[in-house]
Amino acid sequence: MKHSLRRISMMMTTFLAALQLAALAAPPAPAQEKKVGQTNGVDNSKMGAYRALAQHIYADFQKGDVAAAAEMGRVLERLWDKAEDYGGDAALSKTNKQLFDEIDKAMDAFLSPLWEAKSKPPDPAKVRAAFNTYMEKLRLAD
Repeated sequence: MKHSLRRISMMMTTFLAALQLAALAAPPAPAQEKKVGQTNGVDNSKMGAYRALAQHIYADFQKGDVAAAAEMGRVLERLWDKAEDYGGDAALSKTNKQLFDEIDKAMDAFLSPLWEAKSKPPDPAKVRAAFNTYMEKLRLAD
């Protein structure tokens, strides 16, 4: 009986040592990117609603509906101004004026070509670049 207990003890020790070595040899898990929850496809974050509107505006533009994109662009701008410029002490313009200005300029660069389109649509590459810059700036404020 002593012999079988000793054998089981040695097997367990060997198993635990192998398990520890495997754990030490395994590469560390990559850092998880912070995931933001969503409701109906809109990020539940400070900038989520602005991002969702911008995505719809860009989709309208890609479909060739510049008039709809320009109209929704005006809605986005008005919501932004009311909430983030005149939104009280928690507004981005009060908590981080520099970032507010960067986002505001990026939004203008994205929307202005849509508003100024009269007889011909804006350059798709410029609108795409401005859209991507605007989305990146919004991510900084989340």
